[in-house]
Amino acid sequence: VAAEFERPVLLFSGGKDSAVLLALAVKAFRPGHLPFPVMHVDTGHNFPEVIEYRDSRVAELGETLLVASVQESIDKGRVVEETGPRASRNQLQTTTLLDAIEEHSFDAAIGGARRDEERARAKERIFSFRDDFGQWNPRAQRPELWNLYNSRVRRGEHVRVFPISNWTELDVWQYIARERLELPPIYFAHEREVFRRDGMLYAVSEFVERMNGEEPFTVSVRFRTVGDMSCTGAVASEARSLDDVVAEIAATRITERGETRADDRASEAAMEDRKRVGYF
Repeated sequence: VAAEFERPVLLFSGGKDSAVLLALAVKAFRPGHLPFPVMHVDTGHNFPEVIEYRDSRVAELGETLLVASVQESIDKGRVVEETGPRASRNQLQTTTLLDAIEEHSFDAAIGGARRDEERARAKERIFSFRDDFGQWNPRAQRPELWNLYNSRVRRGEHVRVFPISNWTELDVWQYIARERLELPPIYFAHEREVFRRDGMLYAVSEFVERMNGEEPFTVSVRFRTVGDMSCTGAVASEARSLDDVVAEIAATRITERGETRADDRASEAAMEDRKRVGYF
C-alpha cells in the first residue's frame, strides 16, 4: 500500500483492531516514521477512555494524527443529527469520512475491519474498491489471487485496505497478548453503571437518553468492540487480564458485533446498506 498508492492513510479509532493494525505498521516501518498519517473519525460520542488512549498512543509513537469531526459536519450542515432515545451519530460518520478523504486526496484508507465480524464484511475484499462517490458495490470488486492485489484507481476513487481481514477476534486477542499491547481499559472487566435495552447493556452517559423503565445499575462489564456510546453494548464479564479475555473469547459462540452493536440490528442488511454509501 505504501509503495503503490500516492496518499494512503491509516484509520485509527483507538479500538483493539486498529491498535493491532497500528502496531503492525510500526513494525513494518520502524525505525523510521510511518509513510502515511493516522486518522480518526471522531463522532464526539466516543468513550473518553478510548480518546485518551488514542491521543497517548499516537503521541508516544510521534506520528501525525488527523481528526475528522462529525460535530463539525453537523455545524456545517453537511449532516443532520438524530434526536430521541435511539439517536446515534454512527451513520453520520460516513459523510465526515468521505469529506476527509476528499479534502486530503487520500487514495487508500487502511482499516482494521475483519470478515468474521459481520456478514457484509465477510464478502468484502482485502482491497475494497470505492468509486468516486465513495460507494461500495460488492458486485464490482476486483479478483484477488493469493497475495496479488490491483491497486489502480482513477482520480477521485479510492481503495479501503483491510490487512487483518482474515483474522478472527481470537487471533486479534492472541496477538495482543503475545505482543503485550496496551489497550483502552474498557476492554477489560470493570465496574460500570449500565442499563438494559433490547437485551444489551448500555453505559449510562450524557449521550444516551434512557426510556421509561430503563433503570441504571452497577455491574462488572467489559466491551468487546468500541464504537459510539450510543450504539455499543457491554457484556457481563470478570475478565480483567489479557489471558482472561483470550479464554473468554475462545469459549464464546456469538460474534462481537452481533452481541454488542445496536447499529447492526437496524435491519438484516444494516451494515451492507451503510457500506454501500461509504461507511468503513
